[in-house]
Parts: sequence; structure tokens; C-alpha cells
Amino acid sequence: MIGGIGNTNFDLWAAGHRPQNFYMLGSMGLAFPIALGVALANRSAACFALEGDGSLLMQLGCLSTIATLKPKNLSMIVMDNGIYQITGAQPTPAAATSDIVAIATGCGLSNSAWAADEEDFERLVDQSLSASGPTLIGVRIDDKPGIGATRRDPVQIRERFMLGLGVRQAF
Repeated sequence: MIGGIGNTNFDLWAAGHRPQNFYMLGSMGLAFPIALGVALANRSAACFALEGDGSLLMQLGCLSTIATLKPKNLSMIVMDNGIYQITGAQPTPAAATSDIVAIATGCGLSNSAWAADEEDFERLVDQSLSASGPTLIGVRIDDKPGIGATRRDPVQIRERFMLGLGVRQAF
């Protein structure tokens, strides 16, 4: 599970830390590209990435790359509140004129949909686990700040993640 910077990161931490979680710090828009690398490196495990709409707008090109490489074990969730929450709640272009799910579909991610409500979100997540290609789920959320806070030491975050993936052994 890869959590983008800001609220997706904080909410992932608050949901319950696991060694396989990776929390982004100071790198806006890189949750999906990093999750792509994890999904390609470990095709037998489901890989989820949480990203905000503002962060995704920083790296829209990653959607075409993901569509081209087609990792079927990658599920991407975009939390769309229409603002750059972490930097001061400025409105994003997506708030007024852009449809992130339509953009993803246009990039070749045919398994892309907006969740209509919580029940639909759960259905889409379950469906993503058996999809034949990568999945993108858009979720419209309110503009309230996320909950929780991660431990902010990048070296410790990386080491916990590498241990959780089994790439490194504890000494």
C-alpha cells in the first residue's frame, strides 16, 4: 500500500500501520509511479496506491505508462476533494474543469470508475483484485483535513517498507 503525500498518507497511517505500507514524504505525485514499480517487481501481490487529485495532476503522464505496462495487480485510488489540501486548500483544476476518471480512461485505463458511495467503493475495490489490468477508482471526498500523522523520518520509513516487502532482513 503506497500513500501519497498529505491526507492519503495520514489516513493510511491512521487506518493501522503495516510494514508493507509506504508513506510518501515531500514528493507530490509519485505514489502511482512508485506503486507501478512495486507492482511490476512483485506481480504475485496486490498493490494499492492512494493519491490525492492535486498530486495526480502533477504526474498525469504516469497514467499512460501504467496503461501501457498493464500490471493487473495495481489498484489506484484517487481521493478527489478539489483542492490542494496540504499546501493551503487552493482549488485544483480538476475542481472546475477536469474529470480524473475520464482522463484515466482516455489514457487507456479502461478499468476506471467513480465510486458512487461507500458501498460502491467497496465493490470497486473487490472487483479490482480480480481485474485483468490496472484499476483506477475515483472517490469524491469533502475538504476536511485527514486524520493522524506519520512518523516523519524518511530513512525509517524506507527501512520499514523494505523489511515489510521482504527485500531486506532485520539485523
